[in-house]
Amino acid sequence: MDILRSIGITEIVVQFMLVNAILGLSIYLTLYAGMFSLANAGFMAIGAYTGVALTQNYDLPLWAGLIGGMVIGGLIAIPIGLPVLRLRDIYLAIATIGFGEVVRILILNFDSIASSIVGEKVSLTRGALGITGIPKVTETWHIIAFLLVAIYFLIRLHRSRFGRAMAAIRQDEQAAANMGINVVYTKNAVFIMSAVLAAAAGVLKAHLTRTISPGDYGFDQVVSILAYAVLGGTSTWMGPIIGAWVLTAMPEVLRDFKQYRGIANGTILLLVIVYLPGGLVNPAGWSRLWQRLRGKNPARDPSLEGG
Repeated sequence: MDILRSIGITEIVVQFMLVNAILGLSIYLTLYAGMFSLANAGFMAIGAYTGVALTQNYDLPLWAGLIGGMVIGGLIAIPIGLPVLRLRDIYLAIATIGFGEVVRILILNFDSIASSIVGEKVSLTRGALGITGIPKVTETWHIIAFLLVAIYFLIRLHRSRFGRAMAAIRQDEQAAANMGINVVYTKNAVFIMSAVLAAAAGVLKAHLTRTISPGDYGFDQVVSILAYAVLGGTSTWMGPIIGAWVLTAMPEVLRDFKQYRGIANGTILLLVIVYLPGGLVNPAGWSRLWQRLRGKNPARDPSLEGG
């Protein structure tokens, strides 16, 4: 741990790295099924505010807030997914970004809307001020345990018939439907699972930061979650986890660069996109890069075909 602290990786940074890894897995699920959904930040907000309401207002333990946030996130995903998932590619991305913005604006104005309905003052989300004084009850082992359970679930999912259906839909949705796969059911189930993971990450992170506000779940958060998958790659579940760890730790490692940290972060991400388009966790991409560094044309190397 002394080595990690020397480069700025403290326990709180490790905790954020682990939470962001859960967010990376949430977007990996939808991408694995061929869905370019960017609703994760919205579900993260739903989970955070639900979990905090349960732990702060009703003095419930973290596990109750975690379960509550996951359940509410999953329930909201059901009616959202049915119409939205009929869209594809960039249209799905825009629609799900819109969902996240709707969630953020509703949280921003929830107290005033609720007050006008019930006829008395309501102070649940506290608008733009956000919620402060949240009990810091999330511990490192909580996040590690949840992440390990999520990884185990993904491994089992990939080996199951449902996981093969997800892969088939990603390859060719029409062909998958012709093979008898229930595309609508599969896509909605994946969307719900992704929402549950994002909501869980929201609950855990809220009880780390001790303060939340609607601005925490805007477009910047959407881009960050997508960047975890882009940097790490989606060829395996390890990709978004590594991407989340690298992007979360990088600002602390580059702290000495001060005002140049943003430039350094962007440069590293750009280099990975250009030279390792499959992400950091992609052996074929590293092989192609090695071939280029040796002055060879990777397109002519038969050993790299299909990577």
